Amino acid sequence: MSAVDSDQRGTDDAPVVRAGRLPRLLPQRPGGGPASWAEHLARHGAPPSAGWDERRRDELIAEVGRSGLTGRGGAGFPTARKLRAVAAGRDVPVVIANGTEGEPASAKDKVLLAREPHLVLDGAVLAAHLVGARQAFVVVHEAVREIVDAAAAERRRARCDRIRLKIRTGADRFVGGEASALVNWVGNGVPLPTATPPRVSEQGLDGFPTLVQNVETLAHLALIGRYGAEWFRSLGTPEEPGSMLVTLAGAVHRPGVYEAEIGQPVQQVLALAGGAAAPLGGLLIGGYFGTWADPDTAGLLPFSAAGLSAVGASPGAGLVAALPADSCGLAETARVARYLADESAGQCGPCVFGLDAIAGALEDLAAGRSFRPDLLRRWTAQVDGRGACHHPDGAVRMIRSALRVFGAEIDRHARGWCAGRRPAGVLPVPARVLR
Repeated sequence: MSAVDSDQRGTDDAPVVRAGRLPRLLPQRPGGGPASWAEHLARHGAPPSAGWDERRRDELIAEVGRSGLTGRGGAGFPTARKLRAVAAGRDVPVVIANGTEGEPASAKDKVLLAREPHLVLDGAVLAAHLVGARQAFVVVHEAVREIVDAAAAERRRARCDRIRLKIRTGADRFVGGEASALVNWVGNGVPLPTATPPRVSEQGLDGFPTLVQNVETLAHLALIGRYGAEWFRSLGTPEEPGSMLVTLAGAVHRPGVYEAEIGQPVQQVLALAGGAAAPLGGLLIGGYFGTWADPDTAGLLPFSAAGLSAVGASPGAGLVAALPADSCGLAETARVARYLADESAGQCGPCVFGLDAIAGALEDLAAGRSFRPDLLRRWTAQVDGRGACHHPDGAVRMIRSALRVFGAEIDRHARGWCAGRRPAGVLPVPARVLR
């Protein structure tokens, strides 16, 4: 089905993406590859920052507020509130587009940047105009750096942007995508996150107010700048409008990145990838800081923060990993827990020692060497909320959910038996790198 309505026209007579239809972010194009500047203009028309008039700033931020756009990087914070907070600062602010995607199982940001880099750069430039910034850093995974560099060069030749776009490669760390860690990486090359004030929106890069926004959020912002809040809200739910990119991984027929309408049942989201390729034993929803859920229960719920709250989950970073029933959920969780423990920024005891101990106890439980889930529950409670950043909080959230969902597997392990008949490895875990 075409995503373009021939009866609607946009800026410079470019076709408008049809309201209420997908895809919005990832249109199919013959030959694949990244959209060129010419192709981008043919689809969407001139960037929303073209002919910028600063008198429209408050009006456009209000339009973003009416759209209901929230961050697509995991936290889901209202985008307009971020824009207003940074724009209200006394100093000239900075924009950082976050495309680092340190989540090992996620590919949505890399795919978006590889296919539609100009849509993201449109959003970064528009965000800079909205907050009054003169430059925007676009920090991306090394896998797509050349593509984004080439897109930025096209724009310089076209002289279409009145701010400076600076492309950087992100830190190869799970914690590197957190806002304060990203600011520290751009500023001094050290990806250290912190949960202490001031917020980066008040005092970020080089002490200036800094807007850190996920690249998918910026792509949506670029579309809202062209087509408006009502167009954006023609998909999704009244409370959580729009669409989002989702990485579907594990036991599905066609693993990959898909664009899903917020609020459709989880089963329909999985159907985008051809549905489950085997009976399922669990769904990891939201990423490695997400939540394990029973597939039969979660499959019927709306894919939204409100809908998934019934199982303590959220769309988070846009990942749904399907675990086949003949895989051991404890073994998979233990592998991820060890990875997250090794990815500690090394700033506090709850993360350095607490996560390491929890990962070790979970490894013992998965291997049948120990049967003390009560100890694991106590340790996760002791770590939660006590770290120098939120890294341990996200890790123990995922581990606690595993102890709930895979309770029957814990009992089987206590009797010397395991449901896992295939080697662990459904969830990707990068090889450990000594730092």
